[in-house]
Amino acid sequence: MSIRTIAHALVTFTATSATLAAITLPATAAPSHRHQAAGYAITVDGSRAFAESIAADRHYVYTTSIADGTVYRGHPGARTLEPFLPGGQDNRTQATGIKIAGNRLLVAGAFTGRFFVYTSTGRLVASYTAPDTGEPTLVNDATVTPAGDVYVTDSFRAVVYRIPAAEVNAPADGAHRTLRVAYRLPDYAAGQSNGNGIVATPDGKSLIIGYYYSGALYRLTLATGETRKIAAPALPSADGIARQGNTLYIARAVNNQVDTVRLSDDATRAGVVATRTYPGADTTTGVAVSGNRLLVTNSQMDTYLYGDPQTSPLFTVESLPLG
Repeated sequence: MSIRTIAHALVTFTATSATLAAITLPATAAPSHRHQAAGYAITVDGSRAFAESIAADRHYVYTTSIADGTVYRGHPGARTLEPFLPGGQDNRTQATGIKIAGNRLLVAGAFTGRFFVYTSTGRLVASYTAPDTGEPTLVNDATVTPAGDVYVTDSFRAVVYRIPAAEVNAPADGAHRTLRVAYRLPDYAAGQSNGNGIVATPDGKSLIIGYYYSGALYRLTLATGETRKIAAPALPSADGIARQGNTLYIARAVNNQVDTVRLSDDATRAGVVATRTYPGADTTTGVAVSGNRLLVTNSQMDTYLYGDPQTSPLFTVESLPLG
């Protein structure tokens, strides 16, 4: 996919017939091809999957459709992911970030400003809505700390929301709540997609947040709310993030690549140690570790957002060797 700046990307929602604000993509250099690894494609069984995010544990692999909110799943090693939570169910008409928290499944609702907590069997624990401030919203991704609290990014609002562990693990009674702001973030650019991928640090005391447009990484200290920019190369179009120890795997959507980034022990510095590309990469928005495999979504997001020609009639997730 060519790298270009898009001034106005219009997204229309069936439920509201509303047209929301644009995302301007960052100008980026051509992707590096320093590392190519063999892999295989996993098919997502949906004609409008546009698989944005991915999560995995030892039981299942999940991916989400930004186009209609469907959540797909399959067992690790499966070559097809099947619909698990139908699009539109529980007013879930879009889905981006997906995470697993024990026996809970966490799903971000993108431009709808919603967020969902499900049991692993698909029962709705609770749905959430971003506060009604009149601002555009893009509830984008989430992470879980060792204490069980969930932190959620909003790419259009300079905030991080928090859902306490007690609510995440509450009975599945379908409660509806409002997302609560826990922290404010710096350096948000108006009209751009900002804070996106998010993970907890290895000690669980801080969050690492990637900014999509600027490519910066930030560390947010939970005890104080202090947020500092990490000394690291800019990674424009940084989207989903997965972490193993001090290693981050960062999906860089427009670049069609995944960067392996090593954090310092105090998470104040980071450097790119490898860049991975693969044949057929198509707007790589999500990444997850599954055993000894790295799973990356080929979202075809340029088709969904901007009407570019669809590269393939099949939607896929790539499974690559982790090393």
